Amino acid sequence: MTVSTHASPYLWTTQELIELVQRRPEWVGEVINQAMLQDADARWAWVVDRYLDQQISLSKAAELLGVHMLELRERFLDLGIPLRIGPVDQAEAKAEVEAARRWTASANPEAST
Repeated sequence: MTVSTHASPYLWTTQELIELVQRRPEWVGEVINQAMLQDADARWAWVVDRYLDQQISLSKAAELLGVHMLELRERFLDLGIPLRIGPVDQAEAKAEVEAARRWTASANPEAST
């Protein structure tokens, strides 16, 4: 594959990622997970994008970022990121409850025994 010198620096990367998804879909998740673990800015951007696209709730975003939901809510307000308060359906409500339970259990391990 040759890349024009006038092309965006991300063109090659995007094209390679598309080809990788087609050839080795199992690798893509691992690549993304490693990037998210190693780069806090990338993790923040990815989580916020998923939140803004309404793919995850505020609770899930907080869980993925390793912060309390109220802390993330305050940060979103400070940054002007619109809040979606409350679940839009039963599945999201259950996901929020589970995220809160996991967060509570991780914050207070003695309470879960």
